[in-house]
Amino acid sequence: MYGKTICIIVFFVFLIASYSIYMGTVDPRPYFSQLQSQPGKASPCNPTGRPLRVFMYDLPRKFNVAMMDPHSSDVEPLTGKNLPPWPQTSGIKRQHSVEYWLMASLLHGGSGGDGEEEKEKEAFRVFDPELADAFYVPFFSSLSFNTHGKNMTDPDTEVDRQLQVELMEYLENSKYWQRSGGRDHVIPITHPNAFRFLRQQVNASILIVVDFGRYPKEMARLGKDVVSPYVHVVESFTEDGGVDDPFESRTTLLYFRGNTVRKAEGKIRLRLEKLLAGNSDVHYEKSVATTQNIKVSTEGMRASKFCLHPAGDTPSSCRLFDAIVSHCIPVIISDKIELPFEDEIDYTEFSLFFSVKDALEPGYILDSLRQFPKEKWMQMWENLKNVSHHFEFQYPPKREDAVNMLWRQVKHKIPSVKLAVHRNRRLKVPDWWL
Repeated sequence: MYGKTICIIVFFVFLIASYSIYMGTVDPRPYFSQLQSQPGKASPCNPTGRPLRVFMYDLPRKFNVAMMDPHSSDVEPLTGKNLPPWPQTSGIKRQHSVEYWLMASLLHGGSGGDGEEEKEKEAFRVFDPELADAFYVPFFSSLSFNTHGKNMTDPDTEVDRQLQVELMEYLENSKYWQRSGGRDHVIPITHPNAFRFLRQQVNASILIVVDFGRYPKEMARLGKDVVSPYVHVVESFTEDGGVDDPFESRTTLLYFRGNTVRKAEGKIRLRLEKLLAGNSDVHYEKSVATTQNIKVSTEGMRASKFCLHPAGDTPSSCRLFDAIVSHCIPVIISDKIELPFEDEIDYTEFSLFFSVKDALEPGYILDSLRQFPKEKWMQMWENLKNVSHHFEFQYPPKREDAVNMLWRQVKHKIPSVKLAVHRNRRLKVPDWWL
């Protein structure tokens, strides 16, 4: 009898609760919300809801800013306030200065992620390595190559080699390098000859590269590393928004100005010079990068509908990003190019692509460009203006600029890094499944 009474009571309680929820007088969600993740917050195993926490090694300045300012002293810590500005007269060296802008971004602002300014950043610096998701190595490897010796056989390159030796000794004595085998360390190597003496010793790290043209697959690959833009050397075009008819105002159909003697895939430049010669709507000129020539190229790109981007010594070159910030539709000719931020940016919305084979077919490129619809060009031009801010390197950094985009790319690599580190700790036969 008691059992029957209890069943009746339970039934009526259930009936009343169901009716209350249906009528809206009881909201069951608060009772379950504690079991769910709160918006904007992430668990330690899923750090996507917060900025990347980066520990930056405090290297002596000879590894970085002393190459820009020989009088720079190690007496006081390097901060955002005493950081030397990137020299305006650096010319072509600027295109490989990604290493500087990444370091500058970590020196800027505070070391936490709670302030409004910090919320705009994809990464912030931590001073406790135990809290770090990644470790930044502020060695200016590209500037070191460009500074110490004028060519590969110059005796002064011994300075560059010695810096690499000292750096690796420093890192290999770090328990954090030892702990991960360097996998969670971020090392920028954007010049194709940067870090050339000891590259194999950093092949497990997250490398910041502009392409994979000079690296073996066991050292650098898309799944492990981050593709960066070159730092553009022409000035950004910010005054073309008020032009009544940008299509008609750009009187040159196709523009190229640069070195025509290149290696590897870049040999196509000489062949294109011959193919495109004699066309009044094409500007194709051999040139070297000087301060004055960069100014001439700036004016030429701004006056052109399309800017030609053939491969250089490696599959990419700075010219692509000069075209983007000049709002000149890039015409990309490279079968092996990799592009930055391609998981977030669709380059086909503002660029044209031709295979090397098609580009060398007489008349093919020019016929395609001359028949290109004005309406479609206008849409691509608008798209180009909308994405150009993603390719700006600046200090202080700004939301969604190139530095923040790069740190977000690094952040995407961290889960696979953690997987590799954790597996390596318990496997007796590493990668047995291969």
